[in-house]
Amino acid sequence: MALIVSLPIGTPPQTQQMVLDTGSQLSWIQCNKKMPPKKPPPTTSFDPSLSSSFSVLPCNHPICKPRVPDFTLPTSCDQNRLCHYSYFYADGTLAEGNLIREKFALSSTQSTPPLILGCATDTSDAQGILGMNLGRLSFASQAKITKFSYCTPLRPSHDGAPPSGGFYLGQNPNSKTFQYVNILTFSDSQRMPNLDPLAFTLPLVGIRLGARKLNVSAAAFRPNAGGVGQTMIDSGSEYTYLVEEAYTKVRGAILESVGAKLKKGYVYEGVLDMCFDGDAISIGRLIGDLVFEYEKGVEVVIEKERVLGDVGGGVHCLGIGRSDSLGIPGNIIGNVHQQNMWVEYDLANRRVGFGRADCSRSVL
Repeated sequence: MALIVSLPIGTPPQTQQMVLDTGSQLSWIQCNKKMPPKKPPPTTSFDPSLSSSFSVLPCNHPICKPRVPDFTLPTSCDQNRLCHYSYFYADGTLAEGNLIREKFALSSTQSTPPLILGCATDTSDAQGILGMNLGRLSFASQAKITKFSYCTPLRPSHDGAPPSGGFYLGQNPNSKTFQYVNILTFSDSQRMPNLDPLAFTLPLVGIRLGARKLNVSAAAFRPNAGGVGQTMIDSGSEYTYLVEEAYTKVRGAILESVGAKLKKGYVYEGVLDMCFDGDAISIGRLIGDLVFEYEKGVEVVIEKERVLGDVGGGVHCLGIGRSDSLGIPGNIIGNVHQQNMWVEYDLANRRVGFGRADCSRSVL
């Protein structure tokens, strides 16, 4: 499940669908001329020839020189002397194209100055990416947005119609009810090989399953001297991933409470191996609530009735995998555990807020 926002880009605006991704920096859109090529491009792709505010980044632009601090995007010069990028995501997918500048229309009267983003011409994805991490070239940083929030609706059944939630750039009228935790920040001198300093790093301190607080050391959720153990909240990741110590304790508790019902030898998409046939709600009640405990007593509760998610074929899985399966050395809180709540990223105050909501009615 991806969180997709529609944003008007260019002059006059062309609406582009983009995956909201708080785990990456570069924003990019699908670019194709609408002239009939060999195979028709996606109807949602952006046609640069129709926009008067479109411009390309030449090779001599500073961003195109390698080793720009905090922008680790591999860039090169293409045969047209334009700045070419290629970017691999944690799940192994590739995005590549040219770096460009283009305006985003925030309302009928307000638009951003031209922002740097990618213009992908060779990708299989129908949507682009709206990069929203702490990097200086993320959409939020370039557009000088100091606060944004989203409300992820409940996942539909496996073959159901996609639901819609809410997305605010700027002040959220519901924020009086939010509980906040400070994000952990890292100076240049603290840069560690396994750490992503541009991610939203949360102070997770524990996990409860049912009435049990799992016996996981706090160190499993905090980056050590090498950066291992960082806990990131990521709207662009569907599932939650835990380092081995934490994952083993969660799996042990599941086996203890409902091990006899576990679907033996089954792994969904190579990631989820705590899956069940049968009535997900009754099995969920035996498992109990899943609770993520943060500093200052802030808790995010996943109610037992929806602790298991529908993956099709009558199978339901706990949406937690091993970080090792992604080859990452930290923890990721995915959007499966951000459903029916506002998640606010308050950049000015370096904090993240949580507030319960019915996301299908989040924006009227």
